[in-house]
This record gives sequence, C-alpha cells and structure tokens, in this order.
Amino acid sequence: MAVTLHAICFAAHDPQRLARFWVGLLGWEIDGETLVPNDETGVRLRFIPSAEPKSRKNHAHFDLTSESIEDQRNIVAKALELGARHIDIGQSPEEEHVVLADPEGNEFCVIEPGNTFLAECGFVGALACDGSQEVGYFWSEALGWPLVWDRDQETAIRSPHGGPKITWGGPPFDAKIGPNRVRFALSGPLSDVDRLVSLGATRLGIGESGQMEMADPDGNEFSVASKGTGT
Repeated sequence: MAVTLHAICFAAHDPQRLARFWVGLLGWEIDGETLVPNDETGVRLRFIPSAEPKSRKNHAHFDLTSESIEDQRNIVAKALELGARHIDIGQSPEEEHVVLADPEGNEFCVIEPGNTFLAECGFVGALACDGSQEVGYFWSEALGWPLVWDRDQETAIRSPHGGPKITWGGPPFDAKIGPNRVRFALSGPLSDVDRLVSLGATRLGIGESGQMEMADPDGNEFSVASKGTGT
C-alpha cells in the first residue's frame, strides 16, 4: 500500500480564521482546523499554527475555476467580502485571471471561463506549484498519479479518481528561502519512506507527532504519517 495525499497544509497565524475564510469560499465542511472536500476527488486543507511571518510569495497557490465572466466576478466579490484582497505578483494587464490573497496573504487565482486545461477539474482546478520537471516526475511516482501534462519542462499530475491537478511550472524558479508555508501531508505506511528516498526524497527527521519529515527533490518539505497521527 503506497502513501496517499492526505492534506495540503498551510502555516497560519490564526488557523481558525483562515479555515473560516476558505470554508466560506469553497463551501466545504469544516472539522476543527481542517476543511473536508464535498466530494471524493478533493484533498483536505489543514491550517497549522505558526508564528513565522509570511515574507515572500508562496511556492504553491490554488487556481479556482469559473463558468462565465459573471461567475468569475461573483467569485472575486465573494472572496473580497470574506477578507481577500487584490494583489500584484507581476501579472500583465492583458491576463484575464484575477490574482487575490486570502486574509493571511496566501495567493490564489480566479481563472477566466473557457480554460480548457482545467476543464472538468472542479471549482478548485489546480494547485499550481513553482518547481522542476523532475519534481513532477517524483510526485507522479510517489502518489501513483499519472502525468497529464509534460511539455517544455512543465508538468502536471492528477488523481486517477479525478479532481484538481497539481502542476509545476518549470524554470525560472523563485529562490527557496526557509521552510515552505504550503506543504503536503501524506498518509500511509512509514515503511514506504524508503521507496520515497529511492525516488529522490530526503529524510529530515521525526516530527513531534511521530510523522517522518521529508523533502522532495526540489527541497520542498512534506510529511508522512500513519493515519490519525501527525501532519
């Protein structure tokens, strides 16, 4: 039995407030500081207390889809009402997606209608990551998710059950400075850690809750825990 992607974790100064924002925007159920998707194809969101300030752009952000220009405007308006704000990360005026930040500054995009790459992926269309082609290959093998895009050093994977894509944009990369505020929490047997190492991961040590802390080939931190333990 291989590991599964149990949750996407966000470091947060106020986990409950951030959870309320995202549950209001996504319409998912909330269980403490964890959001549970409303279908079987989504991935849980977990908000982890952190005193570290957010000082740079996250290496990963959500792309939310829309069905029409009016729908896109309504999603943006709802996000702003819940506490989001417009931000500039270098997008050009010609780009049709809208870039926002949640109440703690985590970037996300509301994609314009008609985006064929995210068709049939659901409202959370993708988790878009800064990363190499090699790390896309790693996560495809690690999770057993097929590659659905592999072109010009850009890669994307998607669960065989459907749901959002996880994408890596290829070079140029933003410099990695300090631990990521967004990371994967895997669930499964710790015996699978050796397989992950053979694929290119690195052991970082055992966490406070007994989970194995690791890094992928690009140095992005993630954890592996048996179900019911750790993050």
